[in-house]
Amino acid sequence: MLNGGQTPEQTERPSSKPDGNDLFHLTSASLVELDYIAPPAELRPYITTLFHFRCDEAVIRDIQPAAIGQLTLFPRGKGEMQFRNGQCDPNHEVSLVTPNSVSVPFFVDGPMHAIGASLSPLGWAALTGLHAGEHGNRLYRASDWLGKEVETMGEAACEDYREGRMSAQECADALCEFIASKIKPVNQRHAELINQTQRWLGSDLDPRLDALYEKLSYSQRQSQRLIEQYFGLNPRALRRKYRALRAASFLFLPTLTPEYEARLGEAFYDQSHMIKEIRLFAGRTPTRLNDEESPYLMEMLDLRNFREIDSLGPETSSSA
Repeated sequence: MLNGGQTPEQTERPSSKPDGNDLFHLTSASLVELDYIAPPAELRPYITTLFHFRCDEAVIRDIQPAAIGQLTLFPRGKGEMQFRNGQCDPNHEVSLVTPNSVSVPFFVDGPMHAIGASLSPLGWAALTGLHAGEHGNRLYRASDWLGKEVETMGEAACEDYREGRMSAQECADALCEFIASKIKPVNQRHAELINQTQRWLGSDLDPRLDALYEKLSYSQRQSQRLIEQYFGLNPRALRRKYRALRAASFLFLPTLTPEYEARLGEAFYDQSHMIKEIRLFAGRTPTRLNDEESPYLMEMLDLRNFREIDSLGPETSSSA
């Protein structure tokens, strides 16, 4: 989703926009609803989950953890995402959120309602054909990359949703129908590389790089190039991202068993290293992970959001 920075063209915007430390005064979790919708079985290789987000506050502020790409409808709410490199992008009624390498703050003039499809790395490639590294960390107008048809579909769905003629489920169905009609075959060897990389990421909190290269049918240099193309990051950076996100998801659990506490300790140099990494990729320090003022973060770090890899954790079988 969307931001808090300021560009020269927006200097007259009302002061409700977050600034500096004020960014962390986030919308209360009690004011936010987020439901997950299972994708059709035939689209599960391409869509990890569908979601329906709504908050009827006048101003919504939160932080999205580093995430995979999304095709999202915004029938209500106008806002922005501010990326770490200083890029500030507004949302559109039909938006393509590219894979994010680190956490991203967003700000919305509410109310905000969003229905979206989270795309697996294979789904991103099959639907968009875009290089995830070159196009990462952006919020695009979907029609600029997917054609006029996606705008026609999305704008009609948003209007029908606002008028009560379509439910969130029906909007999600429309997204799925569009995606199903537009996905293109991905090179078979590349698809296998994607699958092998996902299995590697899910094998351990801090998997060995040589264990990945041993399984791939490409040279190390070719493997690095292709993984960045499909996942948005090279293998070393990708491992770092998922290590921090899944460590944060473990810390969300009501109880952390000694086994998983030991795994966390082994995955990071020390506690300060873990805190810095979680802050970078999840947008919070561990002491604030269970803060009820972090609604979007709390939902996005649910272990079900790691279905794009073979999730490692105590709830893997139930949330995958």
